Amino acid sequence: QVQLVESGGGLAQPGGSLRLSCAASGFTFSSYAMRWYRQAPGKERELVVAIATAGESLTYADSVKGRFTGSRDNAKSTVYLQMNNLKPDDSAVYYCNTYLYPVNYWGQGTQVTVSS
Repeated sequence: QVQLVESGGGLAQPGGSLRLSCAASGFTFSSYAMRWYRQAPGKERELVVAIATAGESLTYADSVKGRFTGSRDNAKSTVYLQMNNLKPDDSAVYYCNTYLYPVNYWGQGTQVTVSS
């Protein structure tokens, strides 16, 4: 069965950095794009970045452009989100995701809090 397990969240100061990880199993990882979403309280879940099968990071959220970069290690079946120059508005639960027709699969989420 498909499993996505996230780690790396926590507390950061404004201007700081965090790196999130998501370990994947149960499917042919290298054949599928991966995605990072986030959801803040009272807000809709939004797509942040997608990571193509060859590793290109594609930014979907304008608010993180130039600050967040996705990457992947296909040999380890792991996807990453490097977050730099963090802002309080980045505080949210972050989820990794992949789509295997006809199902969207999600990790458990990891909390990121940016506060001074």
